[in-house]
Amino acid sequence: MQSIVKEGSLGSILFKCQIISEDDIRRALDEQERTGGRFGEALVSLGIVAQEDIDWALSNQLNIPYVRLKPTMVDRDAVALVPAAMARQHNLIPLIRAGEELSIAIADPLNVAAVAAVEKETGCAVSVSVALIREIREMQERFYGPPDTEERLGFTSSAFPPQALAAMNHDLTGGKFLDYLLLFVAQQKLSSLSLHPLGDRVSVIARRGGTTREVGQLAPSRYPDVVMHVKKLAHIDGARFSARGGISFALKGRSIPFQVATLRGEGGDHLTFRMTVAALFPASIADLGLTDDQVRQFADLAAAGRGMVVTGARDREIRRRLTDLYLQEHEAEGKTVLVVGSDAGAGEQRFPRIPVPSEADLSAVVSACLEHDPDILVLEDVTDGQAFAAACRATLRGKLVVAGIGCGDAVGALDQLIAFRDMHVLVPAYLRGVITCTPVRPLCPACRRSEPFPAAERAALGIGADVTSCWRSAGCESCDQTGHEGRRYLLDVLVLDHDLRERFEAARSGAEVIEHLRGQGWRGIADERQTLLAEGTISLEEYASSLHG
Repeated sequence: MQSIVKEGSLGSILFKCQIISEDDIRRALDEQERTGGRFGEALVSLGIVAQEDIDWALSNQLNIPYVRLKPTMVDRDAVALVPAAMARQHNLIPLIRAGEELSIAIADPLNVAAVAAVEKETGCAVSVSVALIREIREMQERFYGPPDTEERLGFTSSAFPPQALAAMNHDLTGGKFLDYLLLFVAQQKLSSLSLHPLGDRVSVIARRGGTTREVGQLAPSRYPDVVMHVKKLAHIDGARFSARGGISFALKGRSIPFQVATLRGEGGDHLTFRMTVAALFPASIADLGLTDDQVRQFADLAAAGRGMVVTGARDREIRRRLTDLYLQEHEAEGKTVLVVGSDAGAGEQRFPRIPVPSEADLSAVVSACLEHDPDILVLEDVTDGQAFAAACRATLRGKLVVAGIGCGDAVGALDQLIAFRDMHVLVPAYLRGVITCTPVRPLCPACRRSEPFPAAERAALGIGADVTSCWRSAGCESCDQTGHEGRRYLLDVLVLDHDLRERFEAARSGAEVIEHLRGQGWRGIADERQTLLAEGTISLEEYASSLHG
């Protein structure tokens, strides 16, 4: 067990202290894989440990003190420095001030917005301890007194009926609040709805038809609970500065997918909800609309028997679909295929999957997989250097490795591969080729409108002077106010033959390799993207977004 549990991880700390067993770890990893949640959440939900154990282990992992709060630990002079509303908003209690340093106990030690808010309010440097949220609220009531009014979520709006407002405000978890917001987006056909923390309030902003308006305000004290609820449903890592996830909302017997985007800001996370434009990833190569050359090159890579084929996309789900499509085109009958990760390998052809939770060491997992002598080893994400090194070691054993990398096009993939080459991790002779994919959203033809192309933006994006107009869409009934019509998927396909491999070995950047190919008539994602912009199929914003992810 110690070989696949990282030293210093939550599981390792609890295991070494004999709080959990190896069987407990296995059960929690299975539960984590099933639910998509965190390892600690899985342990608590299974009843293996109490939340107190997780809080203690988390403080140990982060080298942050863990305290069990008592009234004698709290200095009233320190409490007076932090307003009650701020303490309740961020689930914290001041403990003591020593000179210019203020010690606080907080439920979430990763809440940098809370620490920043307290430092700004008090002018003190803040040191953090971890405490139970139950004990923090007990101390808040003891030293600040009970809340002025009956505890409510604190949402006010003229856009919702009184019965809906009452239901939203009585559910302190934020569940009803989220349900009614998503229902509002669907019924009003909004292009997006955002929650913006502004210090003394959280503004709820609706966008439709190119215009925005505030449709309500939320009290900041319960906003962290709302954010936590949303992140849990969307399977979003709470520690990340920005992230995206998905939520399915049931309405009249059908499931409506929503994209959720988070962005850490002062006062809390900014949240934005959008209905996802329904568009299935193509089921076969024929559905991608590739050129004859691309089809031939894809087939060449699908016929590879050993070495490494890189599949790249910025979006994890697109990368997973692309990998599944490659496996579908590969003649895998009679071959042993192992998929290392939790996503790929669930296409039309099903293959054994080996989940890799955050607790595990990928190198050890790959070594264990090689003991089973697979013909094809699929690694979902080798963007990290250690993961890529593990993939390269598998190629040296004569395996075909399908390796996923986070990138937007062939240039981005080649840049990463050149970096690994220069680190002496990658042996170019084992690299068979690269397939990358990026999605774009075509404009709705019913509501798109032409506008003059701003000269400054054209120059900044490197667009030729012959492109004088760009297109935008405000949304209409035909596109459910989204302004778009499905998705289109653009591909770069590179086969590293002898000539191209020599270019790759000498190149200082991916752009050098691509310029060489363009000189031979090759066209890729960047070229097709410019064509789509020039003909008005995609907007200027979509063009820029697909460049940078």
